[in-house]
Amino acid sequence: MSKTTRATKALSQNKITFSTVTYDYDPGADRIGLQAAEAIGEPPHRVLKTLMAELDGKPVCVVVPSDKEVSMKKLALAFGGKSAQMMKPAEAERITGYHVGGISPFGQKKKVPTAVEQQAMTEAYVYINGGQRGLQVRLSPQDAVTTLNAIVAPIVAE
Repeated sequence: MSKTTRATKALSQNKITFSTVTYDYDPGADRIGLQAAEAIGEPPHRVLKTLMAELDGKPVCVVVPSDKEVSMKKLALAFGGKSAQMMKPAEAERITGYHVGGISPFGQKKKVPTAVEQQAMTEAYVYINGGQRGLQVRLSPQDAVTTLNAIVAPIVAE
């Protein structure tokens, strides 16, 4: 497995301190983010999943703890939009240039607005997909937000 991806290159170009962790990706897992957390031995709230959604018909990227679900209402509110829905996997792959299960918010083909769940900001470090299945990058949540020029908001369902 290559540890150099568009995601890791984007982090390096932004002079972000990060490390990589590889694990055995299970394509049959019910919840890929939870499987990643278990595989690397980290609590699920520290391993963030990257989701692609549509806000008023336009793509957005959402980064939330792997044990949480996105509230579409809160997501729309965070971006000042009317309605949000999850993006179809094929569309997410086309826009990001990554395969589902390996979608990273870093180094996507098309830069889209990104939101990070505010709970993640309480962690000293988080793991986020590194741009391929079975690769996570470990970095500070603040560095992730800065690199992504993301908004931080409460976007998970209670």
